[in-house]
Amino acid sequence: MSDSCDLHAIAGEHLAAARDSEHGRSALLVLRQRPLRQTVIALTAGTSLDEHTTPPAASLQVLRGTVRVTTRSGDTELTTAALHLLPPERHGVTAVTDAAILLTAVND
Repeated sequence: MSDSCDLHAIAGEHLAAARDSEHGRSALLVLRQRPLRQTVIALTAGTSLDEHTTPPAASLQVLRGTVRVTTRSGDTELTTAALHLLPPERHGVTAVTDAAILLTAVND
């Protein structure tokens, strides 16, 4: 990858791919420079990422649509342009509408 990318275009491409996928999702790793990883994830409405453990530091930015982040401490609904720090606990993500997110994670 070059030093920059068009997240809007990538979100559109992967939303189209998610709509064509039997699983309703598509993803692209756009940056990997240890310990940082950034991934665009597109999900069709109703599609979920099952509950999983949060890396040591992570955030989720909604590029398009609406998603719900589910944790034991409560649910948070996020819309386009929202930036959300993921809590240090298990969580899941569900697309309320067709959505694309940018997941930023820092691993040890």
